[in-house]
Amino acid sequence: MSRILDQRILLLVISSVTSLQSTKVLSEWKKCGDQECEAAMSRVQATTDYVGPDCRYLNFKAGEEIIVYSKLSRKNENLWTGSKGKDFGYFPKDAVKVEEVFVAEEVEVLTKEADFLCLHGDKYSFE
Repeated sequence: MSRILDQRILLLVISSVTSLQSTKVLSEWKKCGDQECEAAMSRVQATTDYVGPDCRYLNFKAGEEIIVYSKLSRKNENLWTGSKGKDFGYFPKDAVKVEEVFVAEEVEVLTKEADFLCLHGDKYSFE
């Protein structure tokens, strides 16, 4: 019985650590096409397959097109945010090439807690 309890406690600890990692603030600043970060900034094409570390990241295969809506700045400039069909998330800018730019000037704004939302089934997790 104590062995089962020990295993449940271990699973709970692992689950908690994974949940905390998936809601970590990645940067306090981001660059967008407008103040609300609703304007598409560019269209990019994946140059490699990518699978992110948690549900906040966009998974894709080489050749797929992604619409970019924001780029983290200052702390994590290597991560961009975009969508592919119904999927939305972060991805490394080095995994894509820019095909078309839609905005001439980028606006830097503070990130919000919702920027780092991780959706697990029907539940939302925040830091």
